[in-house]
Amino acid sequence: MEGSIGFGGERAAFAVQPGESRGRLYPEPGSPTRTPYQRDRDRIIHSTAFRRLKDKTQVFLYDEGDHYRTRLTHTIEVAQIARALARALRLDEDLAEAVALAHDLGHTPFGHAGERALDAVMADYGGFDHNAQSLRVVTKLERRYPDFDGLNLSWETLEGLVKHNGPLVGANGQGIGVYAGRPLPVALTAYAELQDLELASYSSAEAQAAAIADDIAYDAHDIDDGMRAGLLTAEGLREVPFLRDIMLAIEDEHPGLQPPRLVNEVVRRVITRMIEDVIRESLARIAALAPTSADDIRHAGRQVIAFSDALALADREVKSYLKKNVYRHERVMKVMRSAEDVVRQLFVRYWSDPGALPEGWRADANALDEPRRARAIADFLAGMTDRYALREYQRLFDASTDLG
Repeated sequence: MEGSIGFGGERAAFAVQPGESRGRLYPEPGSPTRTPYQRDRDRIIHSTAFRRLKDKTQVFLYDEGDHYRTRLTHTIEVAQIARALARALRLDEDLAEAVALAHDLGHTPFGHAGERALDAVMADYGGFDHNAQSLRVVTKLERRYPDFDGLNLSWETLEGLVKHNGPLVGANGQGIGVYAGRPLPVALTAYAELQDLELASYSSAEAQAAAIADDIAYDAHDIDDGMRAGLLTAEGLREVPFLRDIMLAIEDEHPGLQPPRLVNEVVRRVITRMIEDVIRESLARIAALAPTSADDIRHAGRQVIAFSDALALADREVKSYLKKNVYRHERVMKVMRSAEDVVRQLFVRYWSDPGALPEGWRADANALDEPRRARAIADFLAGMTDRYALREYQRLFDASTDLG
């Protein structure tokens, strides 16, 4: 097709092949109408944890406006981009989508602020990590089936969920990347005793597509939300060369464009340029590697689905700009400091008074030793929506907070 840089069509030899899945921890009969990864996707969408994402913070709290992204709308955008990449690169679209849909299931209320608070209060009990918590959600905390805890997802979906950002350990078994110099999260080591997810290798191309889709989605939508919140300006975006080039092209083609249309066009072109760059770069890396199986991708020694050097630099510059002007803006930080305090105080209250927990969680907490009781309380807190956490705070402390 004229102008096409991705081919689509029949699944490539280096894609994950549904008929060759390594199966599920608890064997189940296959479906006559769906592949393993379609079933995984459907189980994730129907899970309680997925529904709760609608009231979990991405950057701005739910009560700051109806048009800001939540964890749910962010996840849907990531899944759409992941499918687009998978289609162009002839990967398994359903697996890429399943990993994208599951990647944030372990996030706490109030986004990374809640995660920081839980990690601090859990310091003596293995800490808290949202990626490990996502694994815990889909392998233990969802309780929907009569024969097992969790969603019993396929090996390939679990592998992608855990390793979508790259290997977790080196050849010596020690943590690398974000886990360098510290133990792996408890949820990861505990699950490794049940099923080997090969933590020292890269993930499939499908999971890598989901990971880079996450980067593209939040680069674009945090620009949009930052502009909507008044923290960013069209003039300020010009500080980033990548964004300046896009804006100059828009102004040349559409002089005098109204600000809302200008912002939407910037976001649209950011997504388009990044997706097209990933497709071109990935096709070049695939051609150089000449993989004949999904395992060839896993053992390539580097990410195969990736930005070019130029776009990787642009991605870093956009993220740096957003960190300075949105994530670290005093207006946002003030709210997040209050949110951290809410999560911290809730944990302390549940720890000192397990009777304050709902009945099912209360029974578990009273029967467990300290490390497992702390983890149960962290599980309960991590599953909360922003709205529910604030209601619990008001109930337990007879006080309200507007987090402002």
